[in-house]
Amino acid sequence: MVAPYILHPQSSTLPPQLNLTQRPLSNLPVKMLEYRQKRLGMEPLNCNTLLEPNEELDSLEFRKVICRGVLDENKSIFVGPRSRSISGVTENGYYVITPLLPIPNDQDSVQSPILVNRGWVPRTWKDKALEVARDAEQSSKQETHIVEESERSSWWKFWTKKPKTIEDHVQVVSPVEVIGIVRGSEKPSIFVPPNEPSSNQWFYVDIPAIARTCGLPEATIYIEDINENVNPSNPYPLPKDVNTLIRSSVMPQDHLNYTLTWYASFSFGILA
Repeated sequence: MVAPYILHPQSSTLPPQLNLTQRPLSNLPVKMLEYRQKRLGMEPLNCNTLLEPNEELDSLEFRKVICRGVLDENKSIFVGPRSRSISGVTENGYYVITPLLPIPNDQDSVQSPILVNRGWVPRTWKDKALEVARDAEQSSKQETHIVEESERSSWWKFWTKKPKTIEDHVQVVSPVEVIGIVRGSEKPSIFVPPNEPSSNQWFYVDIPAIARTCGLPEATIYIEDINENVNPSNPYPLPKDVNTLIRSSVMPQDHLNYTLTWYASFSFGILA
């Protein structure tokens, strides 16, 4: 189970007396729990029918949705650190947020990109993603240099006059179906450092900023995966637990938990 964070929902469709940002979990009204349970118990919506004219996205929070598309893993964002406790052992990791893109000529897929919080992953996932990104950048620079050098030769000019018979390599990506719930941005407490998009450091979910970084509109819909059919042999990313989502709020003890988690990760990064 992933430890809850000291982050507030940025908006709420409920009346002020039920607003989560005004009460700790210990005083969370029963009506709030009932409200969330009722929303999550409704039939899932299709992503393409989410927004009616003049409908606010806030009114859809905690609604279950089904989205079909292709994950653009090259643009994944890692938010954390977030701790997860397994049999009394705490492990630090991240939530991975990935754009879900439309499938060409598929009316059942999303018609515009959305952001999907796929769940918790170990910190090695982020390390690997950064390594792959560096390798891809280096490879791209090398290919550009080779092409520039080749274009200077007469052989290259002669060869390019011939019919092109070499097809570009296209990576085969399998479509996925995501079952999730609509959420809003997180509002960090004073203990959470500011995000640093330029250095790929994300400490809390800021939907407009993450969307911009992924090259998407700021109003892009954001959902959190709640798929319970986890493959034991390949469990990551590990989606959020529905019961945790229902009860998620600001808990006083989480302030200390977050501070210790962040500084421990920061110190580890310096010493590593």
